[in-house]
Amino acid sequence: MFDMGHQIQDDARLEKLPVFYTPRMVANFESFSPSAGKPAQVVASWMDRRLPIRIMEPSPATIEDLKRTHSPAYVEGILAGEIKNGFGNTLQEVAATLPYTVGAMLSAAREAVRNGQIAVAPCSGFHHAGYDQPFGYCTFNGLMVTSLSLKHEGLATRIGILDFDMHYGDGTEDLIQHHQASSWIRHYTAGSEYAEAAQAKAFISRIPALVRSMQDCQIILYQAGADPHINDPLGGFLTTEQIRLRDGLVFKTAKECGVPIAWDLAGGYQVDAEGGIGPILEIHDNTMRECVEVYIRH
Repeated sequence: MFDMGHQIQDDARLEKLPVFYTPRMVANFESFSPSAGKPAQVVASWMDRRLPIRIMEPSPATIEDLKRTHSPAYVEGILAGEIKNGFGNTLQEVAATLPYTVGAMLSAAREAVRNGQIAVAPCSGFHHAGYDQPFGYCTFNGLMVTSLSLKHEGLATRIGILDFDMHYGDGTEDLIQHHQASSWIRHYTAGSEYAEAAQAKAFISRIPALVRSMQDCQIILYQAGADPHINDPLGGFLTTEQIRLRDGLVFKTAKECGVPIAWDLAGGYQVDAEGGIGPILEIHDNTMRECVEVYIRH
């Protein structure tokens, strides 16, 4: 059994950041959202830049994990290809990735609790998914599956969800209410308050306080979204440097508070002139650079 206090291990300095990735998380098909295919490209970019990461195999979320959060009929229908997923299709190729995408987030959270510091899940497509319906490229809510599973496993009794995706995490909020979990899940979604470039400085200045509001949690699940970028077609209000500053402040403050973090990629929809996701990769590269700076180099 894990000690329910904060888990920072001063004598176990990380040499590489644990990243939970498997090709089984990846589906390749045409969609406005790149989230199903993004994990492979993001991990390849981090490796190309020789960032100090250690690839770890995620354990897939089990049927029981998924049904702990979502309607059993919904889970079964999605996985069988009988109910449309968050992309609006019933492709079995997509359904097969979902336990691994959610499992990456859950595996990262377990590892962050274990090492007391940090772990990464290069995935997205969570916060719009509700109890029995998908929405906005989200099918299963990996944030809530992770939260309910950690509590079920005795790894955490209080969890923070810090959602810095551009959009309101409506599915997460609905599931918190459905499971009557507001007493032990502290949820902040920036999409409920911030949308305009004129708000950027106020948002950045508020980040340390937002993180500190979760300092009594055993873990923070952090959505490091790329879609708040000012050039994102579904964004945005922050520049590239402001997003990098955002992430650095989150990591620095969480480390100072002694609260482990498991973070994911969340949304991002920019493309370059050739239709590639280079602008999104730059943002996720910067997030990882800030993570390395805080947890490896300091």
